[in-house]
Amino acid sequence: METQFLHTFITIVDQGSMAAAARVLNITPAAVAQQIRTLEREIGATLIARVGRTVSVTEEGSRILQRSRDLLRNVADLRSVANENAVSGELRLGACPTALAGILPDVLARMVDAFPQINVFIKPGYSAELYRAVEAGDLDAAVVLQAPFALPKTCEWLLLREEPLIVLAPKSMAGCDPHELLATQPLIRYDRNQWGGRQADEYLRAHGIVPRERFELNALNAIAVMVDRGLGVSLVPDWAHPWPEGVQLARIPLPAPTVPRRIGIVWSRSSVRVRLVTVFLQESRKAVQARSP
Repeated sequence: METQFLHTFITIVDQGSMAAAARVLNITPAAVAQQIRTLEREIGATLIARVGRTVSVTEEGSRILQRSRDLLRNVADLRSVANENAVSGELRLGACPTALAGILPDVLARMVDAFPQINVFIKPGYSAELYRAVEAGDLDAAVVLQAPFALPKTCEWLLLREEPLIVLAPKSMAGCDPHELLATQPLIRYDRNQWGGRQADEYLRAHGIVPRERFELNALNAIAVMVDRGLGVSLVPDWAHPWPEGVQLARIPLPAPTVPRRIGIVWSRSSVRVRLVTVFLQESRKAVQARSP
């Protein structure tokens, strides 16, 4: 069986149409259709249902979809293991929301330039679920917040960035006392279900500050926009740029020492793609150093 035909099948399912798959694969729609017909003959079942210009995966296609993804990933692993002189293959990464928009694009830009033969799959998610995915072997590494628990012996951690808590306020409040702002102004609270939000909540409790809560959400960029619009202040980690365009904000340091939010990379030492992980760690260090003032 030609593995390229499986790749075509997966691309059709992901893109939702033959034409879109053809554009991604850089072949003609007729070639896409021919490859699927050949694959269906070899499998002995219809995999794709065609309805006008769109397609959907059949029940039979759904049964083999995940196994097809796993098979192609294993083929990529074989190439990576066999070609020890070349850094190539598929690297499966996870990234929490802050890293996905902040650190990771700089790292990937370096990797694409230096190691064009590495293909990268990226799974967005929150840190807790990404830790589980790395531990289970579903991901090779993830850019996440430091876990508030001990890692299993199969995993390792590299610190990339520390982000102290700050009071985020409209620019007109830049000279105000941060504790007074937290006590008197409406608070746009960072979600306490998130690790960074729990740190902010612990700071408020430790200093006896009872805020006037207005909203609670887990999107830092949205919090920044709301503060800019005068809806309140917030206690958040001083996260990496980019920030929303055009916001006029004061980032006020706290008078008391705080435990910073730490962002880094967790990876599995048992991954067969450990050489690709090593490249990712190397380029991550370089990207963080380039960002440092």
